[in-house]
Amino acid sequence: MSATRQDDRSLRLSTALPHGGAPSVRAACHGPVGEGAGAGAPIVALAGSPNVGKSTLFNALTGLRATTGNWPGTTVDVGRGVWRFRSGDRVCDCASCDGDCAADAAREFTLVDLPGAYSLDPLSPDEQLTRTLLIDGPVGERPDAVVVAVDAAHLARSLFLVCQLRETTHRVIVALTMTDLARKAGVEVDSYALAEALGCPVVVVDPRRRTGLDNLTRAVRETLARVAPAPRTIGPAADDLAREDERFSWVEAAADAGTAESGDDRVSMSDRIDRYATHPVLGPLLFLAVMWVVFQITTTVAAPMQDALDQLFAGPLADVTRALLGAVGLGGTWVEGLLVDGLIAGVGMLLTFVPLMALMFVLLAVLEDSGYMARAAVVTDRLMRRLGLPGKAFLPLVVGFGCNVPAISATRIMGDVRQRILVSLLVPFTSCTARLTVYVMLGTVFFGPAAGTAVFAMYLASILAVVGVGLVLRTTLWRTMGAEPLVIELPPYQLPTARLTAAVTWMRLAGFLRTASGIIVATVCAVWLLQSVPAQSGYGFGEAPVENSVYGVAAQAIAPAFEPAGFGQWQTASALVVGFVAKEAVISSWAQTYAVAEPDEGEDPGDFGAAVTQAFEQSSGGHPLPAVAAFLWFLMAYTPCVATLAAQTREIGRRWMLFGVAIGLVVAWTGAVAVFQIGRLFW
Repeated sequence: MSATRQDDRSLRLSTALPHGGAPSVRAACHGPVGEGAGAGAPIVALAGSPNVGKSTLFNALTGLRATTGNWPGTTVDVGRGVWRFRSGDRVCDCASCDGDCAADAAREFTLVDLPGAYSLDPLSPDEQLTRTLLIDGPVGERPDAVVVAVDAAHLARSLFLVCQLRETTHRVIVALTMTDLARKAGVEVDSYALAEALGCPVVVVDPRRRTGLDNLTRAVRETLARVAPAPRTIGPAADDLAREDERFSWVEAAADAGTAESGDDRVSMSDRIDRYATHPVLGPLLFLAVMWVVFQITTTVAAPMQDALDQLFAGPLADVTRALLGAVGLGGTWVEGLLVDGLIAGVGMLLTFVPLMALMFVLLAVLEDSGYMARAAVVTDRLMRRLGLPGKAFLPLVVGFGCNVPAISATRIMGDVRQRILVSLLVPFTSCTARLTVYVMLGTVFFGPAAGTAVFAMYLASILAVVGVGLVLRTTLWRTMGAEPLVIELPPYQLPTARLTAAVTWMRLAGFLRTASGIIVATVCAVWLLQSVPAQSGYGFGEAPVENSVYGVAAQAIAPAFEPAGFGQWQTASALVVGFVAKEAVISSWAQTYAVAEPDEGEDPGDFGAAVTQAFEQSSGGHPLPAVAAFLWFLMAYTPCVATLAAQTREIGRRWMLFGVAIGLVVAWTGAVAVFQIGRLFW
């Protein structure tokens, strides 16, 4: 195969468009994670059902940091990376090729991480994508080999996909994961006997601890050196139903041949814990308690580090910058204003939240890697189904609490088009980590030691908004849509590994930092420019008070709309407008505004918290706490960031995206007014 042909095939494998839903709804596969190997490198697909360690294995083989999580639905897009290895030994033993096999020459593969699928009979767009890339696509554009990740603790359930693939011309290699958990459950898997029963290589791997990877590499190379197999059928079948029964019988026979049970029927530790973790009453209470502890630890432990960073940016860093600019003759110029009042004040304030975000990501990664988040899905699903929401809604919604953008893409796991639209409209009401920075800042300023509880309350409010809006839409637009049950595998509980926890934490923190260094910097510069351009004559560039700048005058024009909610000051209203670009920008724009504004007599110009407190005190008529609560509700519910709107447009179309914007603004404004007007009666 030519290099050009190989590169074209690799590109198609990473960008193929599945068509699993209605013709009016497009399901797209986004850009790949990472880059592929060089021209002519073999292409290996990584397949498997959810929760078998497939994405963790992909990360271990490629060194990438793709999203991993201990619940289904996290791998929706196709990832692509380079699987590098040492090729010092020859694996080809055929005489006809004269030692010129591609498997011998290659030193790397292009590894394609396919969406999780239980079988090749698709029930959702992501499963349709897997079938398209492996079965329905042109023969010349299929991968050279398929590695199927198989859970040793649930062998029969994982082997159905292997059974279907062996009926094709694919070279198949089984990567046997979770053998330690199978052993704890009293199940011993004989990889050699299993390989003989399956008719393909079986390699034991532990991607979490990076063991068995060299053996898997050699097995893939040896398999690539062989001629592609002919399709293997199980036996004659009269119809599709008979064929399906024969497949299940074959899977059962293969599983029996490869396993031996100890005969100990003891209840596993996971089952004992799940009696409480998934209990109809105790389960939700435990989930709420766990999340409260997470937020309490986050706000308490990170506070001293935040204060230290705040003092660094507002003090020494700003002073050194002014001194250096003065030394080169730029002191007091617009350059000083941009660097000190713009970038250091705006981006610096946002960067003080890095310790908090890192701690939050560590705690969530521990919960995911331990297996608890799958139990949270079961607990929350019960509540949602009783309120009329579809069972699978929890999966993309829980992703939305990290970031709304991938959550919109995760709606592809839902087979019904109406459900995908509904959940895509609900995702923006989930409180992403960008909103978390604002929650923590205001919680610390106004609620002190109870900041963690205040942040926890905002997440409860977010769930309330999702449920409320979902009920309204279900009972109006989609009255006939039935709720599907949540089908989810509960992985055994396990001790989180430091390596995986660190990798997931860094991946998420790096995403936060990329946002801060990208769109936030651009937003900060734009806000500084608007604050420097005078709206009235008599002022030069950068000389006008901020309230007389273009920024201030525009903010004053829209501020009256928020007076019924108790935060009608122009500084607060302008921050919400900037937050349309990215929710983190709310803090940076506030910091810029109060850094630029002339302080009142006796006021410390660097006291950001005091300035915000005074603003809410004045705008609320002496009721700052209900005004802050109303502001937080508005921030949680109103128009999401532009990246989320772009994702909605891509997944459900422009009209539904605009419909969602309208719903968000209505819910945000009416809810904020209600919170303030009722709250002022008691606070």
